Amino acid sequence: AGLRAGYGIMPASLADVLMHMKPPYSPNVAAEVAMLASLQDRESLMERVGTIVTERDRMTKQLSALDFMEVFPSSANFVLTRVAGGEGRELRDRLAATGIFVRYFDTPRLRDCIRISVGTEADTDRVVEALREQGGERGR
Repeated sequence: AGLRAGYGIMPASLADVLMHMKPPYSPNVAAEVAMLASLQDRESLMERVGTIVTERDRMTKQLSALDFMEVFPSSANFVLTRVAGGEGRELRDRLAATGIFVRYFDTPRLRDCIRISVGTEADTDRVVEALREQGGERGR
Protein backbone atom coordinates (compact mmCIF):
# COMPACT_ATOMS: atom_id res chain seq x y z
CA ALA A 1 0.00 0.00 0.00
CA GLY A 2 2.99 2.32 0.28
CA LEU A 3 3.96 2.36 -3.39
CA ARG A 4 1.56 4.38 -5.52
CA ALA A 5 1.31 4.29 -9.28
CA GLY A 6 -1.43 4.76 -11.80
CA TYR A 7 -2.17 5.53 -15.40
CA GLY A 8 -4.98 6.75 -17.58
CA ILE A 9 -5.99 6.22 -21.17
CA MET A 10 -7.86 9.23 -22.51
CA PRO A 11 -8.05 11.82 -25.27
CA ALA A 12 -5.19 14.33 -25.28
CA SER A 13 -7.60 17.18 -24.54
CA LEU A 14 -8.71 15.51 -21.30
CA ALA A 15 -5.11 14.66 -20.37
CA ASP A 16 -4.23 18.36 -20.66
CA VAL A 17 -7.03 19.28 -18.24
CA LEU A 18 -6.05 16.55 -15.76
CA MET A 19 -2.38 17.55 -15.83
CA HIS A 20 -3.40 20.99 -14.56
CA MET A 21 -5.37 19.42 -11.69
CA LYS A 22 -2.99 16.69 -10.53
CA PRO A 23 -1.00 16.96 -7.30
CA PRO A 24 2.48 18.44 -7.69
CA TYR A 25 4.30 15.14 -7.23
CA SER A 26 4.14 12.37 -9.79
CA PRO A 27 4.83 8.73 -8.89
CA ASN A 28 8.47 8.27 -7.97
CA VAL A 29 11.01 6.24 -9.95
CA ALA A 30 10.58 3.16 -7.74
CA ALA A 31 6.82 3.15 -8.36
CA GLU A 32 7.34 3.59 -12.10
CA VAL A 33 9.89 0.74 -12.27
CA ALA A 34 7.62 -1.56 -10.25
CA MET A 35 4.60 -0.74 -12.40
CA LEU A 36 6.47 -1.33 -15.66
CA ALA A 37 7.92 -4.61 -14.34
CA SER A 38 4.47 -5.85 -13.33
CA LEU A 39 3.18 -5.14 -16.84
CA GLN A 40 5.92 -7.35 -18.29
CA ASP A 41 4.44 -10.42 -16.56
CA ARG A 42 0.75 -10.10 -17.35
CA GLU A 43 -0.04 -13.61 -16.10
CA SER A 44 1.32 -12.90 -12.61
CA LEU A 45 -0.32 -9.48 -12.60
CA MET A 46 -3.74 -10.93 -13.41
CA GLU A 47 -3.24 -13.65 -10.78
CA ARG A 48 -2.56 -10.97 -8.16
CA VAL A 49 -5.60 -8.99 -9.30
CA GLY A 50 -7.75 -12.13 -8.96
CA THR A 51 -6.42 -12.74 -5.46
CA ILE A 52 -7.20 -9.15 -4.44
CA VAL A 53 -10.73 -9.36 -5.86
CA THR A 54 -11.40 -12.66 -4.05
CA GLU A 55 -10.08 -11.31 -0.75
CA ARG A 56 -11.93 -8.00 -1.14
CA ASP A 57 -15.19 -9.87 -1.65
CA ARG A 58 -14.52 -12.09 1.38
CA MET A 59 -13.68 -9.04 3.50
CA THR A 60 -16.81 -7.23 2.32
CA LYS A 61 -18.99 -10.17 3.31
CA GLN A 62 -17.43 -10.41 6.78
CA LEU A 63 -17.58 -6.66 7.41
CA SER A 64 -21.21 -6.56 6.28
CA ALA A 65 -22.03 -9.01 9.07
CA LEU A 66 -20.93 -6.44 11.68
CA ASP A 67 -24.00 -4.45 12.67
CA PHE A 68 -22.02 -1.28 13.43
CA MET A 69 -20.54 -0.96 9.94
CA GLU A 70 -22.13 0.16 6.69
CA VAL A 71 -20.06 -1.31 3.86
CA PHE A 72 -20.02 0.45 0.50
CA PRO A 73 -19.65 -1.47 -2.78
CA SER A 74 -16.04 -1.58 -3.98
CA SER A 75 -14.20 -2.37 -7.19
CA ALA A 76 -10.86 -1.24 -5.74
CA ASN A 77 -8.14 -2.75 -3.55
CA PHE A 78 -9.85 -1.42 -0.43
CA VAL A 79 -13.22 -1.47 1.30
CA LEU A 80 -14.87 1.73 2.52
CA THR A 81 -17.14 1.50 5.56
CA ARG A 82 -19.08 3.98 7.68
CA VAL A 83 -18.89 3.35 11.41
CA ALA A 84 -22.22 3.78 13.21
CA GLY A 85 -22.71 6.10 16.13
CA GLY A 86 -20.15 8.70 15.07
CA GLU A 87 -17.32 6.49 16.31
CA GLY A 88 -15.10 6.31 13.22
CA ARG A 89 -12.17 8.22 14.68
CA GLU A 90 -12.32 6.30 17.97
CA LEU A 91 -12.41 2.96 16.17
CA ARG A 92 -9.44 3.98 14.02
CA ASP A 93 -7.50 4.88 17.17
CA ARG A 94 -8.38 1.59 18.91
CA LEU A 95 -7.31 -0.39 15.84
CA ALA A 96 -4.05 1.57 15.62
CA ALA A 97 -3.30 0.65 19.23
CA THR A 98 -3.36 -3.01 18.12
CA GLY A 99 -1.08 -2.36 15.13
CA ILE A 100 -3.85 -2.23 12.52
CA PHE A 101 -3.86 0.97 10.51
CA VAL A 102 -6.87 2.12 8.53
CA ARG A 103 -7.58 5.44 6.83
CA TYR A 104 -10.11 7.63 8.64
CA PHE A 105 -12.10 10.37 6.90
CA ASP A 106 -13.58 13.43 8.57
CA THR A 107 -14.90 15.29 5.55
CA PRO A 108 -18.65 16.00 5.37
CA ARG A 109 -19.55 13.26 2.87
CA LEU A 110 -17.17 10.69 4.34
CA ARG A 111 -17.51 11.52 8.04
CA ASP A 112 -16.93 8.44 10.20
CA CYS A 113 -15.79 6.37 7.25
CA ILE A 114 -12.72 4.18 7.38
CA ARG A 115 -10.92 2.66 4.43
CA ILE A 116 -9.48 -0.80 4.92
CA SER A 117 -6.88 -1.98 2.40
CA VAL A 118 -7.19 -5.49 1.03
CA GLY A 119 -4.28 -7.72 2.02
CA THR A 120 -3.83 -11.41 2.56
CA GLU A 121 -6.39 -13.83 3.94
CA ALA A 122 -4.57 -13.65 7.28
CA ASP A 123 -4.74 -9.84 7.19
CA THR A 124 -8.51 -9.97 6.64
CA ASP A 125 -8.97 -12.45 9.47
CA ARG A 126 -6.92 -10.24 11.79
CA VAL A 127 -8.76 -7.01 10.97
CA VAL A 128 -12.21 -8.60 11.19
CA GLU A 129 -11.39 -10.18 14.56
CA ALA A 130 -10.02 -6.86 15.82
CA LEU A 131 -13.17 -5.09 14.64
CA ARG A 132 -15.30 -7.61 16.50
CA GLU A 133 -13.26 -7.00 19.65
CA GLN A 134 -12.89 -3.23 19.27
CA GLY A 135 -16.52 -2.79 18.30
CA GLY A 136 -17.54 -3.96 21.75
CA GLU A 137 -21.03 -5.36 22.01
CA ARG A 138 -21.80 -4.07 18.54
CA GLY A 139 -19.07 -6.28 17.08
CA ARG A 140 -20.55 -9.50 18.33
